Amino acid sequence: MTLSSSTAKEKAKILAEALPYIQRFHNKTIVIKYGGNAMVEEDLKQGFARDVVLLKLVGMNPVIVHGGGPQIDQMLKRVGKEGVFIQGMRVTDAETMDVVEMVLGGLVNKEIVNLINRHGGRAVGLTGKDGAFIRAKKMLIQDKEKVGEWINIGQVGEIERIDPSLIALLDTRDFIPVIAPIGVGEDGQSYNINADLVAGKLAEILNAEKLILLTNTSGVLDKNGNLLTGLTANRVDELFADGTISGGMLPKIGSALDAVKNGVKSCHIIDGRVVHALLLEILTDEGVGTLIMEN
Repeated sequence: MTLSSSTAKEKAKILAEALPYIQRFHNKTIVIKYGGNAMVEEDLKQGFARDVVLLKLVGMNPVIVHGGGPQIDQMLKRVGKEGVFIQGMRVTDAETMDVVEMVLGGLVNKEIVNLINRHGGRAVGLTGKDGAFIRAKKMLIQDKEKVGEWINIGQVGEIERIDPSLIALLDTRDFIPVIAPIGVGEDGQSYNINADLVAGKLAEILNAEKLILLTNTSGVLDKNGNLLTGLTANRVDELFADGTISGGMLPKIGSALDAVKNGVKSCHIIDGRVVHALLLEILTDEGVGTLIMEN
């Protein structure tokens, strides 16, 4: 099969456009939060796996943190439970925690690992309990209606510390870590941790070049539904204050904001419904979402 002259020029232009980005990000760590439609639709799943393998092959160090909310909800319904959320956080009683561990640490994690490996990568699945590398404690959230009171949402954790040595060890052998956001307390208690928060804190600890959050929207939107990009940390604070960012986007944007304030070069909130969104964001001049930087 022979390409036409115009098609050949266009493909060559795209390939050449990627070169400076490959050079710039060679040997850099890129933490990717994988979730939403990209985890459910078959063409998006395959595209994501190929993207991750390609990034690794050209010398970058992708680290995957995945969610699995829809899969957890499906399993909860099978056991006669409904998922409940408060301020974007899943209420997690003991029975729900068992489901979370089974779905995130087992079914979803191993599916992602298998998918990446089938496309030529060397992925290894982990939870934060492996080597106790994500230490957590019980999270309480402030009651917005009752000043000074706190809400108990069960076995939901906030991160106390992350030990990067396990990830560093895997990196020396060119493995791709795939991490389920489950932490462990000092007493061995399991904690469900929001995947966006894990990705953000891990990006900080690993001194990542980029934090990339895949979403089911085109990025951060204003109150009229228009895409916002090129945001600074101060501008994001303003969007929190005026209510533009709310609901399930709160932990996502909050983790992005903390990351760029603590040394991560940039955060990208991108549309995971776009095939090969990762490659478009990292290796081309025009991205597919919202860029957040400190200044």
